[in-house]
Amino acid sequence: MKIHQISSKLLDFEDIERIIKEDYKLELSEEAVAKIVKCREYLDNKMAGNDDPIYGINTGFGALHDVQISREDLSKLQENLVMSHACGTGDEAPQEIVKLMILLKIHALSYGHSGVQLSTVQRLIDFFNHDIIPVVYQLGSLGASGDLAPLAHMSLPLLGMGEVYFEGKKQPTSEVYKTLGWQPVQLLSKEGLALLNGTQFMGAYGIYLCLHIFKLSRLADIIGALSLDAFDGRIEPFHDLIQQIRHHKGQIKTARRIRNIIEGSELINRHKIHVQDPYSFRCIPQVHGASKDSIDYVAYVFRMEINAVTDNPTIFPDEDLIISAGNFHGQPLALALDNLCIAMAELGSISERRTYQLLEGKRGLPHFLVANPGLNSGFMIPQYTAASIVNQNKQLCTPASVDTIESSQGQEDHVSMGANAATKAYRVLQNLERILAIELFNAAQALDFRRPAKSSLYIENFVSKFREKVKFIENDKVMYEDMKAAVCFLQEVDFELPGEDVKKYIM
Repeated sequence: MKIHQISSKLLDFEDIERIIKEDYKLELSEEAVAKIVKCREYLDNKMAGNDDPIYGINTGFGALHDVQISREDLSKLQENLVMSHACGTGDEAPQEIVKLMILLKIHALSYGHSGVQLSTVQRLIDFFNHDIIPVVYQLGSLGASGDLAPLAHMSLPLLGMGEVYFEGKKQPTSEVYKTLGWQPVQLLSKEGLALLNGTQFMGAYGIYLCLHIFKLSRLADIIGALSLDAFDGRIEPFHDLIQQIRHHKGQIKTARRIRNIIEGSELINRHKIHVQDPYSFRCIPQVHGASKDSIDYVAYVFRMEINAVTDNPTIFPDEDLIISAGNFHGQPLALALDNLCIAMAELGSISERRTYQLLEGKRGLPHFLVANPGLNSGFMIPQYTAASIVNQNKQLCTPASVDTIESSQGQEDHVSMGANAATKAYRVLQNLERILAIELFNAAQALDFRRPAKSSLYIENFVSKFREKVKFIENDKVMYEDMKAAVCFLQEVDFELPGEDVKKYIM
């Protein structure tokens, strides 16, 4: 059994993917245990000799922050908070996202600034280790006082309430507790607030998106290079001198990658009649590169956030301070997620344009990439599908972060809407994968019409792997299964890039 110790060591994308994919179990390090216990003991001692109002610990929440709560009701206050805030609706968040939420919440609580009991953190670890996944809904968070509704649904099972997925089926938490012989957690002062305040819903989506867009961005370069060669494109726009006089890192990296991928191609090196290519080919470095630079920014934001303490109030035992502030506000994440939507959508937009160009019957390719156009419609309609998806992505790129709706009687008067930015970015990611799969479907077909001429060894090997899943199409057939297979290929394909010895978790 593989174990990951929760400690002060910063989590990175490598850690998270390894934990999730290799089914690591979690345990608290001695350091984390000591910090959690120290903070809880400090809070208990502070409350024992102090009747002054401390927000969320002995007061109400939000607009009720001026209502003081008696000592005997402090535990009930926290339980009521969790129950009353579990107001999510809509589709369920994917289970893999919810499991990431649990991991990120455990990590945030382990820093010892939240005042939770050790037993509460341990129960979250038990959920993670036993694959007990709370049912969390996508709609309901304003992304400002943290992800209140989603985190309330994540936390309900601590109280023995709500629903969870366990052993392959959705069931009441109470039934799982009976099966395992567990008792519900009894929350103490501050604990409900520590669980519900925080950005772990937005954070989990962001980490998931980063892990997947790193791969899709690289695949966009490979597929773009394949389309360029199949279209009989020119290599000159990828010359390093062109990139160096503009300086953008993503552009320089993209052009270098395309040169490496296509090196040795018979097609790219043959004499060209045409002087220029359309922008969707000629400007791959500029467009893909701009998206890379945006993705790098987004990755930076989420690297910071997953190692942050984002509940409120925050406790500093060594400084004898309990500070009520705003680390739960999701604005950094909301802006990054909206930026990511645009970066992903543009990778899809230029991909669809390359697909369209391949179908135009130009440069010796048959109309719609089929030998007998007219009798056969060939690849006409997959491009329609890609165009439809690109249109939806444009709609989903309307930024969530520019909106704010006042809540809690004006106490929470500016919110980030980062949760909505997260869920729509998830849809854009899925759409981008489909668009790239359609381009690959078309580009591989176009390359076969160039035979016996060959592309580079790298591209030929990549297409050979693809042909194990999706065959060349001679005449019209039902194509949606091939399109599905192309998507599966992108999800499953393992590859390295020529001339690059870098971590796969960076652009």
